[in-house]
Amino acid sequence: MLDFGSLLLATALSGACLSGTLLAIWLTARQARFVFTMAAGILLLVVHVIGFWQYGRNASPWLGQLTLTLLVAGFFVILCSTAQYLDKGWHRIAAAPVLAAVVLITAVTASGYDGLGFVLAYSTVTALLIVITVMFWAAGEYDRRILAAVTLLAGSAAVSFTLCALVLVLDGQWSLGTVPKNWAEDLNTAVVVACMTALGALTISLHHLRTQRELTVQTLTDPLTGLLNRRALTMFHGDTRFGSTTALAMFDLDHFKRTNDVFGHAAGDTVLQRFADVVRNHAQDGVECFRLGGEEFAVIMSGVAPDEAHGILRSIGGSFGAEIVVTRLGPLRSTVSVGICFGDDGAMTLDEMLTAADAALYAAKRAGRNRAVTADMTGGATTYEPARLFA
Repeated sequence: MLDFGSLLLATALSGACLSGTLLAIWLTARQARFVFTMAAGILLLVVHVIGFWQYGRNASPWLGQLTLTLLVAGFFVILCSTAQYLDKGWHRIAAAPVLAAVVLITAVTASGYDGLGFVLAYSTVTALLIVITVMFWAAGEYDRRILAAVTLLAGSAAVSFTLCALVLVLDGQWSLGTVPKNWAEDLNTAVVVACMTALGALTISLHHLRTQRELTVQTLTDPLTGLLNRRALTMFHGDTRFGSTTALAMFDLDHFKRTNDVFGHAAGDTVLQRFADVVRNHAQDGVECFRLGGEEFAVIMSGVAPDEAHGILRSIGGSFGAEIVVTRLGPLRSTVSVGICFGDDGAMTLDEMLTAADAALYAAKRAGRNRAVTADMTGGATTYEPARLFA
């Protein structure tokens, strides 16, 4: 059976292997900074465990101070890793209290009250674990399985550290001269081993989750404009049945080939980005924007009356026509043509809506561009809007 010292060294070895695994993952995905930070935090805890073991063999004040500082620093770095993953700034708020706690721990340990130093360190670690749990729950974007895992992991560790501190307080062990030795410390060692392993598995799972999410975003997003792409349109609305309160509008930038030929492709890209910004600014509840490819865009409007839909189109066309792109040949203004199709009680499919809107779009271009045309599904004809989009 392993003695306490052997168990500590086994814990340190396990943590070192886990830290090395996380570092290897980070080397293959440098953008995942939180994985590197987590590896650093676990490595600090490994050094703490070794220092804790050595302090039990040769208790010197400086070693006690270093051991407790490493314990607090390790969990603070883990908090920083959590903040990086969640893109929160809570670690900046926690930095000053943690630093104050370390100073206080160092002072009381140097004064010979290493037992009190352990109590303060355990209490600080408990607070950090609670903050980590609260950060995940406050994020509000993770399913309950992840939240349950984080709560169980951080909660178990927090309880074990709280018990360690409580035993020292109840026994009045303010000055030890060695490492604490009681049932709570034994329990804490076992919990830390289990939690450290679970922490590594959770970090790897969160890394895979983020990677999958980023790949999904890249697959469904147009890199130039940031709008959803045609693949996203098919994924989200391939099975949609478009009723009478839903409209699909297709936009085509007028004379865009000439824009590229005369002003250059960089200017053309800027025009596309400007139009995407205009469309995005007009997005609201029930309005979704897509770039289909080239200079073609689509907007789906749900729960809108025809007058409201036409108003949105006129506003988009007018705002885009007022945009000025500065080029080496002088200011550049562009306009857009629109074809819009409304669903019907027969619940039209996406392909039917796209076909009708596309036909209406080309009718708008044939009519002189810079205008909207509504597809008339009853007789196959098109209705021209009376006014140009941008005067």
